[in-house]
Amino acid sequence: MIEILNPALLARAKDSGTLVADILHTLKGRTTVGTNLLEIDRWAKKMIAEAGAQSCYVDYAPSFGRGPFGHYICTAVNDAVLHGLPHDYTLVDGDLLTLDLAVSKGGVAADAAISFIVGDTRPPESVAMIETTERALAAGIAAAGPGARIGDLSHAIGTVLRKAGYLINTEFGGHGIGSTMHQDPHVPNTGRPGRGYKLRPGLLLALEPWVMANTAQLVTDADGWTLRSATGCRTAHSEHTIAITDDGAEILTLPKQA
Repeated sequence: MIEILNPALLARAKDSGTLVADILHTLKGRTTVGTNLLEIDRWAKKMIAEAGAQSCYVDYAPSFGRGPFGHYICTAVNDAVLHGLPHDYTLVDGDLLTLDLAVSKGGVAADAAISFIVGDTRPPESVAMIETTERALAAGIAAAGPGARIGDLSHAIGTVLRKAGYLINTEFGGHGIGSTMHQDPHVPNTGRPGRGYKLRPGLLLALEPWVMANTAQLVTDADGWTLRSATGCRTAHSEHTIAITDDGAEILTLPKQA
């Protein structure tokens, strides 16, 4: 299903997007060496409830996971990259943490992810990987607008990732979003320009470049959810929800308090 939102629903999407971004901003600020992943999940649950919003994750049970997910945020550490199930792990100095959050408010969902390093130790390779996903995300957003095609966005993202030397996995990527979290069209992190669905004003997309340091192969953790790099290498993931407008693309998942 591909949804095109009317102006009233787009306004709700902006509220949802700001909420997602504000929660992620707050969680990043609270997360330090010694923070437990389950503590982060509790914080997310509390902030979602206080905002009168609903989690898109807690009851989520797709075919690729051992559902329902049962938690409020994805927490992926080091070699984990996607769908990280919160568990009893205490963060240490130098850990690379990805927080991925989707909530629905007013009947419209928004989705975003950030990767950052915990503590004072900042491995240069990890910093570069995070920055690459952020640049790729910016390139995908810059390519978006009415009349552009999904392949244009995918090509822009993939060009940045490949230039930095990363292999690209196409099993999971960006997606449409609206009244539900995951919708068509699929937005791979590589593609051919001029191909695929033509973007229209009112379409929401979640773009999410992610990479693994030296592989494109994923393995599923014993928890049935967390996806890790097959080689045990580090990973990074950046994501925004955008709205296609008459003039281009608007990022919805920017925090008010940043």
